[in-house]
Amino acid sequence: MVGAGVLGLPYAMSQLGWGPGVAVFVLSWVITLYTLWQMVEMHEMVPGKRFDRYHELGQHAFGEKLGLYIVVPQQLIVEIGVCIVYMDDEKLARQKEIEDWLPITSSRNAKWWYSAFHNVTAMVGAGVLGLPYAMSQLGWGPGVAVFVLSWVITLYTLWQMVEMHEMVPGKRFDRYHELGQHAFGEKLGLYIVVPQQLIVEIGVCIVYMVTGGKSLKKFHELVCEDCKPIKLTYFIMIYASVHFVLSHLPNFNSISGVSLAAAVMSLSYSTIAWAASMSKGVREDVEYGYKAKSTAGTVFNFFSGLGDVAFAYAGHNVVLEIQATIPSTPEKPSKGPMWKGVIVAYIVVALCYFPVALVGYYIFGNSVEDNILISLKKPVWLIATANIFVVIHVIGSYQIYAMPVFDMMETLLVKKLNFRPTTILRFCVRNFYVAATMFLGMTFPFFGGLLAFFGGFAFAPTTYFLPCIIWLAIYKPRKYGLSWWANWVCIAIGIFLMVLSPIGELRTIVIQAKEYQFYS
Repeated sequence: MVGAGVLGLPYAMSQLGWGPGVAVFVLSWVITLYTLWQMVEMHEMVPGKRFDRYHELGQHAFGEKLGLYIVVPQQLIVEIGVCIVYMDDEKLARQKEIEDWLPITSSRNAKWWYSAFHNVTAMVGAGVLGLPYAMSQLGWGPGVAVFVLSWVITLYTLWQMVEMHEMVPGKRFDRYHELGQHAFGEKLGLYIVVPQQLIVEIGVCIVYMVTGGKSLKKFHELVCEDCKPIKLTYFIMIYASVHFVLSHLPNFNSISGVSLAAAVMSLSYSTIAWAASMSKGVREDVEYGYKAKSTAGTVFNFFSGLGDVAFAYAGHNVVLEIQATIPSTPEKPSKGPMWKGVIVAYIVVALCYFPVALVGYYIFGNSVEDNILISLKKPVWLIATANIFVVIHVIGSYQIYAMPVFDMMETLLVKKLNFRPTTILRFCVRNFYVAATMFLGMTFPFFGGLLAFFGGFAFAPTTYFLPCIIWLAIYKPRKYGLSWWANWVCIAIGIFLMVLSPIGELRTIVIQAKEYQFYS
């Protein structure tokens, strides 16, 4: 008698009101108790016979055929209908169980400041230390222009994504591909978004394996100059060992402490980079012209620098997943606290990027190394500290970018392949992913250039213009209006970056691959 419908009774009361509601409840209870007593009494009212089925009682009352016609159809409607309802309830219960288990949707109690440091951790990569080198490839005018434009455009497209997270009443687009599916259709949305998102997220994880290993190696060399050299491969394995533990934290909220530490570290080593550069003063022989001796070299370097700056803003690939962790109600949608966190994050990003790039280039000119810490060299203890800060930061960044991949893998296994959502499944999936990214990082330590090449086709769309295309497809702003122009300008710049930046990176890959030895 008591079904899941009991949970809807308060809603029924709200429709009936106090007086009628209480009256209906009491009357129903009394009447059904009375009719149930009648049926119990009639079960054996004929001596020596029991009416074991409802229709048998009906046949006794109305006749063989008429009793069947009266009772059986009604009984079947009720019983089959209830079974169907309970099947739906069971399906919904399983779906809820899965959603409560998956990393993106399992916890929705994040605060606005969670989104702030998650976004900082996602966006500010160790690549910030290479921004002065990118400036040397671009020059003062184009470099500053690209920096400012990238900051403004990506802030605008990030705002669009935050706004679109709950644009359909009662629904949240918790994952980037869900937004794509809403805009382009179930299948096409997946085909457009998922490959690009995976290229970015898996690629970044591999790059951070290499970056973490290189920073550990550099730290070891600085603090122990007389020690026997250790291969980069081993340092990557040491760095990866941390992720074999941290990757089993279930969701974004559970890694908030790691993410906060990473965000603090990113600001710390960025500050060390530009402050230490400033303390050294401008080099006497500083030059700000292009370093390449040929026109072709200058052009290729320019394209490469363009990509380095543009791809410094890659946090869009996880922004919806981060917003999914924030609670939301019709009165207080998640976009409020999320946007607040984004603004704080972008201020921190500006404090990291602009001083490092501009001060580093101003101090060292076109002789700056592709990692400004190498150009600094001294004091040793400070550079060693900065390298450890980099390691801590990329540990957090790896986790931020890995979480949506974990979500995709686990969703595929439990929803499509019908695996049970268990701890063992999660243990196997996540260990496999960490091991795979570690292996690829050890095998291709020049993967950064490779990612910039292939990632050019994914970073630019997912960050610079895919949100604009989705916005145009869904909202359809007035043609030639401000919103229309803003989106099309972003799309044009994004396509420009997508086409040109991989050209410069291809040359970098070719140069680096010539001197490469496996597992060196």
